[in-house]
Amino acid sequence: MAELTLIQSIPPHHDHNGHRHLVRLLADRATLAKRRWRGVAEDGKAFGFDLDESLSRGTPFFVEGETLYVLEQAPEDVLEIPVSNPEQAARVAWNLGNLHFGIQVLPNAVRVTEDPAVLQLLHREAIPFQRVRCVFLPLSASAHHHHG
Repeated sequence: MAELTLIQSIPPHHDHNGHRHLVRLLADRATLAKRRWRGVAEDGKAFGFDLDESLSRGTPFFVEGETLYVLEQAPEDVLEIPVSNPEQAARVAWNLGNLHFGIQVLPNAVRVTEDPAVLQLLHREAIPFQRVRCVFLPLSASAHHHHG
């Protein structure tokens, strides 16, 4: 079994161009949201993470000699809903927001994770969509509320 390098803090910001070797550690979005997890970089080096805060994609997390290790988010399957104007985008986002699913807003589309409730809404409202595989970056909620 490979030796595990434990990451308990993130080094100061490093310029990606200042290192000869850039090695990625690919993790899915749910794993990146955790504070404690394990992963293996593309060069086979194993890491354990035990941090105070979760990390995000693009974060350099370990330096060894001239090698910089960086977190990358894995692509995932999502639903992409094409929109042609801001009003249509707002209506789609409002409908999806009422289901409490994170969305990603693009210039000509809205993305959301695939879920039976989302599919039911899209079919019921006759909203066209397609399945795509991409790095999903949902908007962060600034506040949590309850319907009363």
